[in-house]
Amino acid sequence: MSCRIRVMRPFVALALAASGWMAVSNPSAQSRLPARLDAYLTKTVQLTAEERASLMSGEPVAKPLQADPQREVAVFGAIWIDAPVARYIAALDDIENFEKGGGFRATKKVSDPARLDDFAELVLPPEDIEDLRACEVGSCEIKLGAEALARLRKEVDWSRTDAKAQVEQVARAIAVEYVTAYRAGGNSRLAVYRDSEKPTYVAEEFRRLIEAMPELTEYVPDMRRYLLEFPKTSSRPTRSFIYWQEAEFGLKPTIRINHVAIQESPTATVVASKQLYSSHYFWTALELRVLVPDPSRGKGFWFVNVNRSRSDGLSGFVGRIIRGKVREGARSGMEAALRATKGAL
Repeated sequence: MSCRIRVMRPFVALALAASGWMAVSNPSAQSRLPARLDAYLTKTVQLTAEERASLMSGEPVAKPLQADPQREVAVFGAIWIDAPVARYIAALDDIENFEKGGGFRATKKVSDPARLDDFAELVLPPEDIEDLRACEVGSCEIKLGAEALARLRKEVDWSRTDAKAQVEQVARAIAVEYVTAYRAGGNSRLAVYRDSEKPTYVAEEFRRLIEAMPELTEYVPDMRRYLLEFPKTSSRPTRSFIYWQEAEFGLKPTIRINHVAIQESPTATVVASKQLYSSHYFWTALELRVLVPDPSRGKGFWFVNVNRSRSDGLSGFVGRIIRGKVREGARSGMEAALRATKGAL
């Protein structure tokens, strides 16, 4: 099955899911929500009466969540989708078509083990090539580690006319090695960005992001453990894959690598999309989506999504100016993505 969504999600970040959220209301009472989902929407999201009415009528609801204003953006979204859960999972498995067109320039699953061919379509924008020419540890427009910067400096002859092709060849090799290292060592092998004076440890940023979500501990401890302990954890998802993509975002096309994990059960399906790398903007991001069946409404499901990301672009003078626009962009982008998902399914 081919299912395309042409609206780019604004943050590869966090969607709160609740394994075990099942419909306990009267099957004929379509004005009610599954009990645990209702509790979350009431206590954590704090939906207004108007927002709740919109959600129950089938419209998308999206709103910002509390987050560290200098480092994080978090947004909640939910909608009712009148389609089988299996249809969404099938579409997600076909990620290369699921996230294709529109703001997505390229999307490609990574083999296991990773191969150079998996990144054959990885082409760096001209502005990134120019930035890399001047990059050095502590001052770079692209998020890279010290070893990657040193390798580019050593292996690329910038005086040659094929310098761009050389850079892309090295970048593809680095991407393969990065995915291979992550699969072997998990978060401990995530990058240490040296694009600014202070090193950024992606694993530490991811841990802080997870710790800001106590709901994960309460509702989806298996997925939380999997995300933090991969590949050593005994908690395994039903299926898991890694993919990379180039997407239009903000002022620059951005290359990202994501790890998707899926846990299925009769009461809820939990999907985690964990950002392993982003060439611009984000230190880390997590998107958890929950698909909650609700027999009181029919054979469809509640699609609950909270994106959470950590970034270096929200602090300082400029950050204070743009925070409001970034958060509103995240909210409106979430709403558009919910509509597109519902329409596609």
